[in-house]
Amino acid sequence: MSGTDHSAARAEGAGRRSRADYTGGVYGSVLAASVVIGAGTLGSFPRLELVLLLLLTGVVFWIAHVHAQLFGARLAQWTPDRRAVLHVCREEWPIVEAAVPPAVAVAVSPVLGLGVSGAVWLSLSTAVAGQVGWSVAAAHRSGASPRLVVATASVNLVLGLLIISFKIILKH
Repeated sequence: MSGTDHSAARAEGAGRRSRADYTGGVYGSVLAASVVIGAGTLGSFPRLELVLLLLLTGVVFWIAHVHAQLFGARLAQWTPDRRAVLHVCREEWPIVEAAVPPAVAVAVSPVLGLGVSGAVWLSLSTAVAGQVGWSVAAAHRSGASPRLVVATASVNLVLGLLIISFKIILKH
């Protein structure tokens, strides 16, 4: 590869990083909120179970997304090498990252004097805030206008409020 080709490849890689896809973060936040809603009644260690459920669900969905990326459309075109696998793993990692703040919210809830119900609401609120935050970061990083940044934040906030309304309706 010539110096020019190498520079072009580096520029392309930098361009991909600068257009970083935050879809996984938004998706992971929605997933975390859904896990909190779907958790229902937990066993004798509800906080620990919810923390584990959030983190493990994030990891399972991360693996599913990596698998889909590598062995879905890409496998038909080429056989992925180690570098490609690691790239896709990093690209999809925000799904797991998005589960961490809601899990931490549950973990620290006793320090804040919250019961299990309060921990669930704190975790749900944290997941929705993450969803809005990831979408704003994506819009901002992609160079969207301030109006579009506000629009994406608003849409994600409405989606988050819809998830919260499910929690209210389900009354777990």
